[in-house]
Amino acid sequence: MKIISNKIKITQLIHNKKSLGFVPTMGGIHLGHISLIKRSIRECANTVVSIFINKQQFNKESDFITYPRALNKDISKIRKLKVNVLFLPTVKEIYPNGYNKKIKIDSFGKKLCGKFRPRHFEAVADVIDRFIKIIKPNKIYFGQKDMQQLKIMEDFIIKNHPSCKVVACKTIRELNGIAYSSRNEFLSKSQKIIASKVIKLLMRKKRNLIYNKISVDNFKKILHKLGVSDIDYIDIQDVNKLIKPYKKKNKYKVFIAYHLGMTRLIDNI
Repeated sequence: MKIISNKIKITQLIHNKKSLGFVPTMGGIHLGHISLIKRSIRECANTVVSIFINKQQFNKESDFITYPRALNKDISKIRKLKVNVLFLPTVKEIYPNGYNKKIKIDSFGKKLCGKFRPRHFEAVADVIDRFIKIIKPNKIYFGQKDMQQLKIMEDFIIKNHPSCKVVACKTIRELNGIAYSSRNEFLSKSQKIIASKVIKLLMRKKRNLIYNKISVDNFKKILHKLGVSDIDYIDIQDVNKLIKPYKKKNKYKVFIAYHLGMTRLIDNI
């Protein structure tokens, strides 16, 4: 595995490489990331993984500062997977002239997490746009855990980089049901138990929520009794009707964002 920080060097190395897969990450590599990387390795002759903690997509300076960083461990995990290239760019490499404040995404970016994290998805689109221009992958891999991000990036990439295919990968969960996330390490043992109860309850009550046999307000009260400190939203969405062109078949999911102490968790069931 080659480790490269310079975008000119990585461009020279992978120039004209056929069947190139790309897995963008912010580090804190866990089994969710590893499943994306393994799929890229299965489907592509060459795989590039990036680690870049993108400051502009954090709404709070404190969240950026405390975001999990374990670069040596991350490199070790990625090296074992026999990835071709690990790209570790600096901020100057990615943003030589600052951020793109005119980036355009679908209006879905203003809903759900977009209400609570203004310009977050524009920031994600900005950095992904820059990575794709550097790496020019045939396929880029995203997890379904952040379904809103996935749908927004699908739309953005189809419009701006049609030669790059977005590959959606299933959510990987811990044995207790919690979706793998770099932020899980902030949870105490008791908070992990609460998070597990939340997801298991959501799985059991999904149909009741979709068909309004239990109201969202009542479900929120149940979650508060379990120990959830705050709930940004619980929302039922047809994922086939989020962004045009719509698909005829209905596919409903329950989206949730909630807090356990200082840690914000998102999921969709």
